[in-house]
Amino acid sequence: MSTSPSQPAALLHPGQAERAERAERAERAPRRDAAANYGRVLDAARAVFGERGADACMEEIAARAGVGVGTVYRRFASKDALVDELLRLALEDMTAAAQLALTVAGGHGLEHFLHAAGEAFANHARYADLLLSRPADPRATSRIAAGIEELTARAVAAGTVRPDVTGGDVLALTWTLRGLVQATVAVAPDCWRRYLDIHLAGLRAPGPLTPEAAMSAQQMAALTSAARRRLAGSAGQG
Repeated sequence: MSTSPSQPAALLHPGQAERAERAERAERAPRRDAAANYGRVLDAARAVFGERGADACMEEIAARAGVGVGTVYRRFASKDALVDELLRLALEDMTAAAQLALTVAGGHGLEHFLHAAGEAFANHARYADLLLSRPADPRATSRIAAGIEELTARAVAAGTVRPDVTGGDVLALTWTLRGLVQATVAVAPDCWRRYLDIHLAGLRAPGPLTPEAAMSAQQMAALTSAARRRLAGSAGQG
């Protein structure tokens, strides 16, 4: 009697069902091992990059992860590929934070997002320059920028920030927050929370603003691109 690989085990002969179950377990084991190794390598990379920056090597990361260096290279062809994956995950976290903030009612989503952004920056502050030296997926950055624009518009509409605050203002604030977190991580890793609260109070406070226009999304993108080029050049010289 022939059976399809997808046929339910309950319809198989007892001997066939046992063999099918063993084969399925044998297939799942390597996948579980690969997933576990992937997580260990990423955790090790974050730690080693945080300690040694661009000087970190794949052998150190493999040793910290408790795997062979071949295991690392099978998943990531180069150190740049590993950094690119860390950047992809960081942008994924920021996108998820923006989407979650959009579910917060009452115009308070913007504040939730900025606190989540601060946490995300703190998580990779010690190797932020490596992330910034690599090209970011423009689709991911566009989704984050769109989320910030929508969160800002909702906050303005709800009156939780002053009416002349723009999405460009908030983009500039996130840039400032990233720099603050990175600059203080070694001496006062949590101080960013206080200064974010001060910034948030400023976003709520009434009173005139300078007539200087807010930075546009295009200007922020140009600023980010210039920083990436500068950091990539520094990494290449090193």
